[in-house]
Amino acid sequence: MGTAVRGFNGAVARLTEAPVVGSLVGRGFVVITYVGRKSGRTFSTPVNYWRSGNAIMIGVAMPDKKTWWRNFLGEGAPISLRLRGVDRPGHAVARRDERGRVTVRVTLAETN
Repeated sequence: MGTAVRGFNGAVARLTEAPVVGSLVGRGFVVITYVGRKSGRTFSTPVNYWRSGNAIMIGVAMPDKKTWWRNFLGEGAPISLRLRGVDRPGHAVARRDERGRVTVRVTLAETN
């Protein structure tokens, strides 16, 4: 990942937690954290999302230029989302449609 992309991602992640604009930015962006299936390393990155019922949906722009979503192919894998300042565990599954678009569907774990 290039320096510019890392800088942008870091700025967006910080904005989601900022006191004044965090609630506005947090309506469209969430920071996801996951473990790479090959490396075993933990990664965090901001992504754009929307809600669909009880699920969190993440559309992957230019999926062929990105690899993170491949961690969630098949049966999917655990993921954590930082939603409005709270870490929420869940399970993510990635699907590619007939037009090549990729969507990651996150089912959040029940909260007590």
